[in-house]
Amino acid sequence: MILKLVTAPVAEPITTAEAKTHLRIDGSDEDTLIDTYIMAARQLCEMEARRAFVTQTFDLFLEQWPASDEIMLPRPPLQSVTSITYTDSNGNAQTMPSADYLVDTASEPGRVVLSYGGTWPSATLRPGPAITVRFVAGYGLAAAVPAMYKQAIKLLVGHWYENREQVVLAPGLGAAQLPMGVKALLMVDRGWS
Repeated sequence: MILKLVTAPVAEPITTAEAKTHLRIDGSDEDTLIDTYIMAARQLCEMEARRAFVTQTFDLFLEQWPASDEIMLPRPPLQSVTSITYTDSNGNAQTMPSADYLVDTASEPGRVVLSYGGTWPSATLRPGPAITVRFVAGYGLAAAVPAMYKQAIKLLVGHWYENREQVVLAPGLGAAQLPMGVKALLMVDRGWS
């Protein structure tokens, strides 16, 4: 299973102004740096929480059809499935009819389930990742992102702003990967992987 981002979010969960308020910064000299921290913090927080925050599109690549009647989709919450395509052993691209499957956005993680009595396509697949499930995930707009994830992003931006290098906790303990408060917020409702 390979996951690839197709369309990135059009906005970040927090604005530059929100980050600056958290950092207690009035000027605009470091806005570009703060914006970079916001994007990097969102990406790291999404990976750690195993979720998509603001709406984005992904491709999930599979090498074979599942033995069960469902395909679990990572990076909840699932909004929709755009298409399921596959390439047969002759190199012909095919699209699975949407009537042959149901999209379950209520479950977490979201999933694709075969329609009643349905089966996965029987064509012989080309070697390698021959199946692509394109789906849209995230809470929607930035305003819909839960506060705990926004707070984790703010804490991480603040940590990076104050500590431009790794932070050594104490002699013999090594460097901190994520500040404790950030990790705690991201583990509350960790998605499926």
